[in-house]
Amino acid sequence: MSSPAIAVEGLRKSYGDFEAVRGINLEVQEGEVFGLLGPNGAGKTTTVEILEGLRPRTSGNVSVLGFDPGAQARSLKERIGVCLQATNLPEKMRVIEALDLFAAFYHRNVDNHKLLERLQLSEKSDAFYSSLSGGQKQRVALALALVNDPALLFLDEPTTGLDPQVRLEIHKLILELKSNKRTILLTTHYIEEAERLCDRVAIIDAGRIIELGTPREIQERTLGNAMIEISTNEPAPLDRLPDSLRESKCIVTGDGRVISMQSAEPAKTIVEAVKWIDSLGLQLVDIHLKRPTLEDVFIELTGKRLREA
Repeated sequence: MSSPAIAVEGLRKSYGDFEAVRGINLEVQEGEVFGLLGPNGAGKTTTVEILEGLRPRTSGNVSVLGFDPGAQARSLKERIGVCLQATNLPEKMRVIEALDLFAAFYHRNVDNHKLLERLQLSEKSDAFYSSLSGGQKQRVALALALVNDPALLFLDEPTTGLDPQVRLEIHKLILELKSNKRTILLTTHYIEEAERLCDRVAIIDAGRIIELGTPREIQERTLGNAMIEISTNEPAPLDRLPDSLRESKCIVTGDGRVISMQSAEPAKTIVEAVKWIDSLGLQLVDIHLKRPTLEDVFIELTGKRLREA
């Protein structure tokens, strides 16, 4: 098995008496899209800047593409690409000029015109940066991160502030990079973005990783039960609930025609519930199965919604 693209052990970063990163351990495999989720001040940005070679660490072992970012930053930067949350270029700089300028910083380059075509920016090649829309500017930022054909791409909140249509456009580009086995470290405030794009995620709070794994693994470990909502034509009497459903934490809501159940075995519970409803002579109107989301997990672990954090 090949060495991980990123290996971090016991990473710590202190600013005086304040410890921003408090012993982080993680590995990111080659070709993996890895997400970092956490509230503001959790240590995400500090961690990523250490990995990029932009900020020195206080202690711990860090390897990125086989380089120590603290001692081999120049060599590392040849191999990585970075797309920041906000990229600002001179208003009168043309798009192709920006790519040519950034390409000059590296020994390894791609064909910038083909890169613009790939990112659907060919028609904007000679346009001034100031004339671009928000989505086009973010695609330019992605292009600038790809001019050196990096082995590892850092994406810091790549869709924050963009409208939903543009966000989906950026998602499509990231999924294309993922299909090409590009290793990506992604920070995001959007739970659905992490669920859609990331192979694994780490939830960071107060400088520590409090959960790590695939979205489904984290959901099942933290909130293992699925939520089942069953609607009937008439109220169902819970006092006649069969023994097979008594561990499902049934709650009647509304006018008594909606029953909510929690179950670690939802398929079995649904079958038993349908049998029970039929035995009562009631009509089944609707069934809704809801798995716990990363948003549910985040609230459970931190006590707050990610966007409010």
